[in-house]
Amino acid sequence: MKKILGFFILSLAFVNANAQGSAYLDLNYTFHKGEQFELEQKSRSETYVTVNSIVQRTTRDYNNIISIDVTNIEPGKTLLTFRYKDLKFNFNAKNHNIFVDAKVTNDQEPFQAGLKKILDQPFTVEIQTTGIINKVDGLDALLEKADDAFNNLKKDEQEAYKKLMQDQFGTDAFRGWLEQLLVMYPAHGVKTGTQWEENVPMRGGLVGRIDLYWTLQTWDSQTAKINGTSKIKTDKVQTLKLDDDIKATAAISGTTSSNYLINLSSGFPSICVQNTEMSGEYTYLAKKMKNYKKVPVKIITNASYKIKQMK
Repeated sequence: MKKILGFFILSLAFVNANAQGSAYLDLNYTFHKGEQFELEQKSRSETYVTVNSIVQRTTRDYNNIISIDVTNIEPGKTLLTFRYKDLKFNFNAKNHNIFVDAKVTNDQEPFQAGLKKILDQPFTVEIQTTGIINKVDGLDALLEKADDAFNNLKKDEQEAYKKLMQDQFGTDAFRGWLEQLLVMYPAHGVKTGTQWEENVPMRGGLVGRIDLYWTLQTWDSQTAKINGTSKIKTDKVQTLKLDDDIKATAAISGTTSSNYLINLSSGFPSICVQNTEMSGEYTYLAKKMKNYKKVPVKIITNASYKIKQMK
């Protein structure tokens, strides 16, 4: 009897696996007005630049919580309102460390006062049902208000803090980060093992292109597991403005690997783990050709995200 029961269970599992493999899954973002989600971000980015044989290391650590409210729904698109609820940021470069907890007052650190001004302040993201982001509104206006925290600093210090704020939390930086966090779904149903792709421009500093690829691994009635890969390549002829007012071009490429557990009721990833590695070189531009410098660079980013529905 036990052998018969075991064979029956094994056969049922085989039938279910076959059924899943041959069935199509429609993936999309589905929201209802009034729903609220909470996004938890933990990430660390390390940049290594070698100048005159000396390695300069810059680190950026984020530990943030963002609320997401569904505020308006129209055919094919949804308006989401974002608010930073908890914002911790640690920046370390050239033996200068800035640690910020936006909920805590610290008169000794101007950047803390700046970030405190964007805490609990709303800005919006318009997203299509496929996950393509149409626009981000209101974030740069928040940063302009936050810049008031730097008014008492020297002019060069003001510019440095404003650039740091824009590079890390401005519209381009935020949109670029969100475009790599959220899966962009195909317009048609997919089977297990199907791969689809999309591409977006690099935003918030480097100029170039990101080719995104996703593959449906497994799924059930509530969740789907998706594997993601990104191929990143900069436009090596575009001039950038780096720290210390240095102008340069960048020939940098790399990949991001992502693993998602998707909540099929909303389309949001319940869990996402990402690892990025890029390398190449900057060409520092001086007034005379002979002063151009080739500067090796390596960037490593490890991040994890959780999104849960609050109501």
